[in-house]
Amino acid sequence: MSSKTRAVLTAGVLAVALGLGATAQASAGAPRTVSGSPADDITRIADFYGAYIDAESDPDTAGELPTALRAYYIAPACLKKLAAWENREHADGVLRAQNTPFKWKVTDNGTADNRTEAVVTLTWGSNSPTKLVVDMNRRTHKIIDIGTTGLGGK
Repeated sequence: MSSKTRAVLTAGVLAVALGLGATAQASAGAPRTVSGSPADDITRIADFYGAYIDAESDPDTAGELPTALRAYYIAPACLKKLAAWENREHADGVLRAQNTPFKWKVTDNGTADNRTEAVVTLTWGSNSPTKLVVDMNRRTHKIIDIGTTGLGGK
């Protein structure tokens, strides 16, 4: 990873962390707490989607940060599958859409066969949310599949 890519990735992660802190302070009533661990796959999937959606929403990133986030969080074989899907569907394979959602949620869907599965719910405006199944390798902590059924359902 080049130093420029590392710097862009670091800036994105800091932006997410600072954004979460600002959200917690701005909420009415008791402050919200968001926590996680780099060893926890659900946290890593949530970190990826939060940072990726923030980067895609920012017109100043010009694709650099989203590309760096993909390279860091997604396994090479999955990146190839995403590229094929994107060429066929003319949309973003991580989001399965042509635009960026304004809201996301990650829910643990269990573990099996050395992988963790999560359901990622993406919401755009008043439309019904889209649910994706994201599988992460428990050993490498890399996303190995993004789709509508997950590896357990294929």
